[in-house]
Amino acid sequence: MVRQARSVRQLVLLDVVAALGFAVLPVLSPLRPAGPGWAVWLPAAAAALPLAARRIRPWPVFLAVLAVAVASVPLGLAPTAFLAAAFAAYPVALLAGPPPFGRGAAVIGGTSAAGVVLLAVGGSPHYPGGTQAVQVLFGVLVLGATWAVGLAVRERREGVRRTIEQAGERARREERLRIARDIHDVVTHSVGLIAVKAGIANHVAATRPEEAGLALTAIEEISRKALSDLRATLVVLRGEDGSEGGGLRPARGLADLPELVRAAELAGVRVELTTRCAVEPPGGVALAGYRIVQEALTNTAKHAAPTRCRVRVVAADGELTVEAADDGPSGGGPAGPVPGGGLGLLGMRERAHAHGGTLTAGPGDGGGWTVRAVLPY
Repeated sequence: MVRQARSVRQLVLLDVVAALGFAVLPVLSPLRPAGPGWAVWLPAAAAALPLAARRIRPWPVFLAVLAVAVASVPLGLAPTAFLAAAFAAYPVALLAGPPPFGRGAAVIGGTSAAGVVLLAVGGSPHYPGGTQAVQVLFGVLVLGATWAVGLAVRERREGVRRTIEQAGERARREERLRIARDIHDVVTHSVGLIAVKAGIANHVAATRPEEAGLALTAIEEISRKALSDLRATLVVLRGEDGSEGGGLRPARGLADLPELVRAAELAGVRVELTTRCAVEPPGGVALAGYRIVQEALTNTAKHAAPTRCRVRVVAADGELTVEAADDGPSGGGPAGPVPGGGLGLLGMRERAHAHGGTLTAGPGDGGGWTVRAVLPY
């Protein structure tokens, strides 16, 4: 705010200097008509001094200077007075809307500039200031050119402002979509595993209570982890700094894959994890790879457990390759797929496409289901 106020004061100071220049211009100009000095100084001062406040009161200053310019026509001082009026018209044009006859700023500016050049080159056969008609025409052309420049600058600024607003709205939409994907991944992964273990516990509660107890222990561990992940996501969504809760946890990445493996094994999926990452991918790509593995293991646990799943993660030559292939149901699992799915595959594809990658999913060569994603970085 202090810097902005200082900038405004500097601009006003420049206007004061310009006003002094316009005050002495008629005296130094070769277009000065013959006559007493006060007849030149008085109109020049009346047209120039208000310019010091043109940024503070644009419209009153412009109308006052324009009135002086019109009154200066019989005195032969209109050319310099109209230049001062054009100087005062520029901030007014920045504040005004587009002309009622459409987008004619370029036409007005071009025509006015050409007319000014022709008048300057052709001059007047009568005296240096020109006839009254020539002075008025000169004033109209100068004002038109200035007005067109002001409108063009205003339209450009409006275009930049709209571009910034659209970019901000697009960023907000992308962030909302990213958070929605994160919440979906956390909820479906954790709730899906909980549903699987709850089904197992209910199935063996009467016959094998110790196995039911293990299933309930797994449900407790998975639910605690899910609550932690959801809280971290909601903290980011609310824009909190996490100072009261011990700080935000780092974003998930490839180093967190063993944690996913342990959670999947609690749901009856034997996971064989192979990672080969000579260079750690960027954070966004690593998070996308983590979420794709998470969703793939969740689908395996929901639809095929107990089974085996081979997960291979390779980062090399500027590409992160993620592959998860399961063997399909081996019997003894839940009676059917857990309801509530349908968005997992779409979410994986969106994450891959967000990084310019590809994702394929379908039946494997030896049965089961295979998910493969390639993310360039």
